[in-house]
Amino acid sequence: MLPGDLRSAEAEALEAIRAALDAGQKGLWTVELRFEGLRFLPVALRFQAALSGVGACPKLLCADAGATALAQRDAPDWATNIASLRDHMRLQQADGGSDGVLLLLTPSPADYEAVEQVCALHRGCVVLLNASLEDAAVGIGSVARERRKGFLLELQTAYALLPTGEGALRRAFPKPWQLYRSDPDGYRPVAEFDQKPDLEEQALAMAGEAGLGLNANLKVIDAFLEGLRR
Repeated sequence: MLPGDLRSAEAEALEAIRAALDAGQKGLWTVELRFEGLRFLPVALRFQAALSGVGACPKLLCADAGATALAQRDAPDWATNIASLRDHMRLQQADGGSDGVLLLLTPSPADYEAVEQVCALHRGCVVLLNASLEDAAVGIGSVARERRKGFLLELQTAYALLPTGEGALRRAFPKPWQLYRSDPDGYRPVAEFDQKPDLEEQALAMAGEAGLGLNANLKVIDAFLEGLRR
């Protein structure tokens, strides 16, 4: 059953993050909660506080100085464990790396280089929160392909709750990906996948034995073309 609200999704996400962190000393993990209009900073601060209760306090890294100051203001008890992405990168370069758990708050394509460098110099686990590192402006040339082959392919999903056109897609580590259909009486499980299903796989699972109709096929083609533009 899908979580009924944000706090339920957070509880699921925390359980998945803990399982992911227990899986190894070093790893690059993602958490995605794609709720419309969601401000992720309060969620990130709750994650930081909850994870501090079971070990060393994770360090929260924000995209810029303004976001860092806001986070420190909202969580004064954790202020010494909140920094900007680039300040932390400079500290790593001076000290030869860093340890522990890092939480990276909503890094964007503009932060790609800094994120890659921070992760390369970190000896512990990194959790990227609602990251959007792929840049549509990069196009489909060699740079985009190399990024996909390299750093982005190292990312593993600890937790994801993603709306789809007909339902939702969820992954809570170590469980598989689960696809749900939105019915009048609620969400109904449709299929499970070992890897994140692409739009064609989702459409086929939703269609079941009936197979894809013309409209569904057109949606898959549109999604494929949109992917090429990213």
